[in-house]
Amino acid sequence: MASVLSPGKLRLGVNIDHVATIRNARGGDHPDPVRAAEMVAGAGGDGITAHLREDRRHIRDDDIARIRAATNLPLNLEMAATEEMVGIALRHKPHAACIVPEKREERTTEGGLDAAGQFDRLAPLVARLGDAGIRVSLFIEPDARQVEAAMKLKAPVVEFHTGEYANLSGEERAAELKRIADMAALAAKNGIEPHAGHGLTYENVVPVAAIPQIAELNIGHYLIGEAIFTGLEASIRRMRELMDSAR
Repeated sequence: MASVLSPGKLRLGVNIDHVATIRNARGGDHPDPVRAAEMVAGAGGDGITAHLREDRRHIRDDDIARIRAATNLPLNLEMAATEEMVGIALRHKPHAACIVPEKREERTTEGGLDAAGQFDRLAPLVARLGDAGIRVSLFIEPDARQVEAAMKLKAPVVEFHTGEYANLSGEERAAELKRIADMAALAAKNGIEPHAGHGLTYENVVPVAAIPQIAELNIGHYLIGEAIFTGLEASIRRMRELMDSAR
């Protein structure tokens, strides 16, 4: 199959979950993640990412509809592979649905989805979302077995988990970066659009952004954290500048 990629700007999807985390820490409706979503386009972001967790620890059900109404940017809905979440996705029809592993006790997503090991469970869910016109993405480790499973599932997108890369240094980080680059090339060669995300910062984003096959980076926690000190628009603009410098 030919690659789905074409030359163009590396896209930045901004995850606004942790605006909702701050809101939920005190209750009420401030700060509103919808306001953050409205600011993303003007600051250089290309899409909104939001993870509707089963325990609703940050983004809530009504946030999804309000985000869709407030911005024309594509919404990437991160979700667990459950009937409840598939039903919500089918009701709201986001641009994309990124299926992620989810454990209630985790603080953040720990590693990639085992698409190979959960193939039989995932196949009908991926098909239903795709049939509804939702672009399915699988959040996986940069591993050939997982890319091959995504191919068999006919997922149009994979998002590579970059948490291991972010946590390593020196030669180990370089080896992990090569693994990401190799798997991005394998995915693109087989018609799957590669994305990447998790743990990316100003300090480590450029080498990942320089991988030519990667079409999109999804970044959230770091940008919201930096926004405390510089403002959200400034933090997004700085990340956008670094990503552009890599290409």
